[in-house]
Amino acid sequence: MERLHVEFEAAGKTQLFEELKGFIIGDHAGTTYDDVARRLNMTEGAAKMAASRMRRRYRELLREEIAQTVNGPEEVDEEIRDLFTTLGA
Repeated sequence: MERLHVEFEAAGKTQLFEELKGFIIGDHAGTTYDDVARRLNMTEGAAKMAASRMRRRYRELLREEIAQTVNGPEEVDEEIRDLFTTLGA
């Protein structure tokens, strides 16, 4: 998540990151995409699309991080499954 934050910050999109990160980690405390869209002066559809792109990039970064901890690319998916099992996701 830190790498994703750094990327958004470098792109001048810190507020977008802060508003949407809860939707990525599952901790948006009842906030809706419509709420976020209003605060960011965008449509709800645009907020959902931004969250979708952010989620996709988060998955890519997570895969990269995990790939550095296993013996080969064939172990990445198994490690991700084990991680989510351990986290109860």
